[in-house]
Amino acid sequence: MSEAAASNTDPLRRVALRRIQDPFAPLRHVDIRLESGLATGYSNLSQIARVVTESWVQQHLYCPICESEALSRTPPSTRVVDFICEKCDEAFQLKSQSRPFGARVTDAAYGPMIERIKSSSAPNLVFLHYSLDRWVVRNLFFVPRFFVHPSIIERRQALKSTARRAGWVGCNILLSSLPSDARIPAVSDEEPLPRAGVRESWHRFEFLGNRDLESRGWTADVLACVRDLRRESFSASDIYAFERRLGSLHPLNRSVRPKIRQQLQILRDHGIIEFLGKGRYRILLLQS
Repeated sequence: MSEAAASNTDPLRRVALRRIQDPFAPLRHVDIRLESGLATGYSNLSQIARVVTESWVQQHLYCPICESEALSRTPPSTRVVDFICEKCDEAFQLKSQSRPFGARVTDAAYGPMIERIKSSSAPNLVFLHYSLDRWVVRNLFFVPRFFVHPSIIERRQALKSTARRAGWVGCNILLSSLPSDARIPAVSDEEPLPRAGVRESWHRFEFLGNRDLESRGWTADVLACVRDLRRESFSASDIYAFERRLGSLHPLNRSVRPKIRQQLQILRDHGIIEFLGKGRYRILLLQS
């Protein structure tokens, strides 16, 4: 493979090349204030929130993947994707609400989202929690697309025949099914976090993007089980206790325990955990 071709397939190499080409690119100021005046003329609260938060993302948010200091809005008719980075071509979907995000988040149509996931074109997710009375961004975190797989998308019941969009099927994003590593904070308690740390957290698990859909889903789900133990060291038997849960997430797989062992090896090979011998492991990538 030529050097030019390699630079197009290796995201980290692309980032490094951009730094060389434009090392003095100005950093965008992340102002957490929202311009509520932009929604003048709107009466529906969800429309107001959409207009105000989408404008804020376009004006103040940067790409968490490359060195781009801007995200561009997609045309209104674009399904699933709200923003795109014009430097690295990564797509983003924005979810915003005035209350903290819980276990599940209401999303749009089920079919288009699943189609994108299965075709490896799922968007990266942006979760924006804002204050309705003060109009500021309280918290914001990203979920990289390589953590987005069918097991975190919950199909909702179709709308009844009496509904305006009868038969339409929506979905929920199950944040509770994701490992904590999948949430990459950029604003925490109204405090913007350093870009370098955000991008470092993003690239730490970028190896998942090189795996097929089923494999990265398994790795993410086993990592979620490891995190749910909430301790620094654990045994393989501790993870086997999640066998039923993992089996329900991956019903087509009949060899759950071998699959668990395989994912533990993958996490070990990428420096997330360390094998201590005799079925014991230690978490290297600790979280506060």
